[in-house]
Amino acid sequence: MIPAFPVYLFDVDGTLLDSAADICGAVRDTFSECGIDGLDESHLRSYIGHHLFDLFEDVIPGVSQEQKDHLLVRYRAIYAARGHSSTRPYDGVAEALARIPGRKSTATTKSTQTVRIILGQFGLLSYFEHVQGTDGFPAKPAPDVIYKSLEALQVRAKDVLLVGDSETDMAAGRAAGVRVCAVQYGYGDIEKMKAFQPDYWIGHLNELC
Repeated sequence: MIPAFPVYLFDVDGTLLDSAADICGAVRDTFSECGIDGLDESHLRSYIGHHLFDLFEDVIPGVSQEQKDHLLVRYRAIYAARGHSSTRPYDGVAEALARIPGRKSTATTKSTQTVRIILGQFGLLSYFEHVQGTDGFPAKPAPDVIYKSLEALQVRAKDVLLVGDSETDMAAGRAAGVRVCAVQYGYGDIEKMKAFQPDYWIGHLNELC
């Protein structure tokens, strides 16, 4: 039995939304512009939840900061142009969010503006008191996006449960001093998440209700 928390912070990709097709499709199109094709789908999915700079450095050894910045701009344009047409909320997410007690915010590597657009598109925005993305500060596994939500909601770390699907979520939560809940259905590596000894594991968000 998972106790109720005053505040819940949710990762988005792989936790609320099954968005891998749009993310990986935009990544492939971005690299294709550089003449790089044939990237493995499972390899791309493993980077969801990480900053894209990590993937750029993996695929293009010695890539410069200028090149990474350019690739990121192109990715964001291509990703937005897809209109999230292949993205879907996981089954029962809206119903679970409506029943989960407490205040809610997000903690995602996406920008705040992008997150608001996507949550609005899928009818999930109204469940959140606050929406927080990564806007010009270090991405997870750094804890900054969590700190921003704590500051906005004026709450203490001990009153917060972070829910996410990857080791970057677990690492960020541990660094911020919040409790962490690992979901088993997303894109993350279960064994890597186990290393952070999550406080809770769930197979569906309704286990938080």
